[in-house]
Amino acid sequence: MQKNHINGTWLDALSGDTWPVINPATEAVITSVPFGGTADAQLAVDVAQAAFPVWKNTNAWQRADILKKVADLMRARSKELGQITVSEAGKPLAEAVGEWVVAAQFFEWYAEEAKRNYGRVIPASRNNKRMSVIAQPIGVVGIITAWNFPVWNLCRVWAAALAAGCTIVAKPSEYTPLTAMALMELLVAAGIPAGVANLVLGNASEIGETLLARPEVRKIHFVGSTRVGKLLLEGASRTNTKLSLELGGNAPCLIFPDVNLEAVAKSAAMAKSRNCGQVCVSPQRFLVHQDIYTDFVARVSMYMAQLKLGDGQDASTQIGPLINARQREQVEQLVQNSIAQGAKLSTGGNRPTQFNKGFFYSPTVLSDVTPEQDIFRKEVFGPVMGITPFASTEEAIFLANDTEYGLASYLWTNDLRTSIKVSEALEFGIVGINEWAAHATEAPFGGWKQSGLGYECGEEGLHEYLEKKLISIGDL
Repeated sequence: MQKNHINGTWLDALSGDTWPVINPATEAVITSVPFGGTADAQLAVDVAQAAFPVWKNTNAWQRADILKKVADLMRARSKELGQITVSEAGKPLAEAVGEWVVAAQFFEWYAEEAKRNYGRVIPASRNNKRMSVIAQPIGVVGIITAWNFPVWNLCRVWAAALAAGCTIVAKPSEYTPLTAMALMELLVAAGIPAGVANLVLGNASEIGETLLARPEVRKIHFVGSTRVGKLLLEGASRTNTKLSLELGGNAPCLIFPDVNLEAVAKSAAMAKSRNCGQVCVSPQRFLVHQDIYTDFVARVSMYMAQLKLGDGQDASTQIGPLINARQREQVEQLVQNSIAQGAKLSTGGNRPTQFNKGFFYSPTVLSDVTPEQDIFRKEVFGPVMGITPFASTEEAIFLANDTEYGLASYLWTNDLRTSIKVSEALEFGIVGINEWAAHATEAPFGGWKQSGLGYECGEEGLHEYLEKKLISIGDL
């Protein structure tokens, strides 16, 4: 159903406005969807607030039954759902199907984690006093998510908030609304009560301002740029609305000379090109020991150049297009600026000539990168790898931490001492040692510095949507 979903009903935008959904591989219009605004968001908050008392008092086992059904439906229909995601996000089909399968874990995990929302008893300092602490759902949660992982971004938050007993008003990206609608259909099929989960497509600024202004919205979760995250922080300071923010990233990858260089170079090309580089935890600043620097540049440039671009529906495609024309222009400008600043183009750096349509950009390697260049300082969000040499472990750590971001980081070494020393020195919320998938449903996901506030995933993800309450009994 390609409409907003409010209070158990599929609706057009109250204004009647629509938004065209574009296939980034063909630039063809797939369909048009509702494009709502303030009035739609106000209505959704009203019904979410009305539904909250019943949902929060629905016990964890009953909430879990619904969430588990969602997970089962996602797995059973992952192939057809993946096709929807490919059409609007452009990523290869295997990645899209895999995203649905992995995202289903969130509904299963939080279905079970809700049953482990334990309190605690505190031994009192007085004999006639008893104290206990319980955790209760925070209330209505506004959820604004990005387009790069149109189901994973949603599920890790929807599942946690619903499991905690919160009701939600979700605003997905206008570039990938069909995936969000498909997910909402599964919640409806699983039996989610009317008003508990609401979906509002439309103007991000209007919807965000409405969520901030309404006191019934006790928390807002946002996935997107650091710039917008700071605007939300300013707005939340006026209303004391709680926030959790997953913002930008600029992940370093430190490669030491004791590794299998061929294997690391090959896997690095695949990791960098995942979802066309549009990944918040994508490795970006490759810091390579000077003894293997030249060899690494040559090998990884070869592997990046060999990646097959194409429509995600083609099973042989390894890398799809960027999400839209603006994103491609931003990537192009960053590459051009970096070359002008002294970076060397080792491969790519252009629009592939074999496509007449689509927002494709060739996998690109820039070497001789220095900290003054844009490729080192800014988040790329594209299939561009910057490579910088280092001479010592201390220099590598300094370069890695020389950024305002602090989400993910990576380290490749076979030396135990190096892995411990470097991982403990890196100023990032996530450190992957000898792997590119340094995250999991059951583990906390969050950034330091300008990369965000709060955590998703793991038990920490559930706690983001709970308030602690001390119950103190005296005069016993």
